[in-house]
Amino acid sequence: MKFTARKLVMIAIFGALSYVLMLFKFPLPFMPPFMEFDLAGVPELLGTFLLGPVSGIFIVLIKLLIKLATVGTASMFTGEIQNFLLSVSFILPAGLIYQRTTNKGAALKGMLAGTAVVTFVACLSNVYFIIPFYTKLYGLSMDAIIAMTQAVNPMVDSVWKLVVIGIIPFNLIKYGVTTAIVYFSLDRLRAIFLRREFL
Repeated sequence: MKFTARKLVMIAIFGALSYVLMLFKFPLPFMPPFMEFDLAGVPELLGTFLLGPVSGIFIVLIKLLIKLATVGTASMFTGEIQNFLLSVSFILPAGLIYQRTTNKGAALKGMLAGTAVVTFVACLSNVYFIIPFYTKLYGLSMDAIIAMTQAVNPMVDSVWKLVVIGIIPFNLIKYGVTTAIVYFSLDRLRAIFLRREFL
């Protein structure tokens, strides 16, 4: 893969945009309070479609490097590792599928595949990596984590209910919204990039 100066600039711009959007995060009603919604995936995915899957990975890295340089980490880098893992789980399947046939149909298939992959990865990583880490870091129990979610959604009374009615719907909503925004803006942005010879 060839990185031109122009492409490197665009990767940096998409990475910076992703970081800015990551700052505007908030919890969703009835969803686990430790999971926050943001639209950082929009520039990551657009950059992946327009510049390629490898560029998409670098966009995610730049977002996280800016975050670490400006506000640092509050989770001994665990949150950043999780963010990288989930971001790449979403953009990589989408980018690889779109790369074969660069049209909106392929983009939609790629984003749906990416949403499925990232939701699966989020379930595994939260249950077996993130939640156990935070229970040790803050001296909490799994029951305390469940109680936090139960406060906003009384139906959550076990780990697997946390997964089924918490983690899964949260990720479907988050990446579904990202998919819709990218789907309806991709052709216009691609036309602009082609006209200005960025691609």
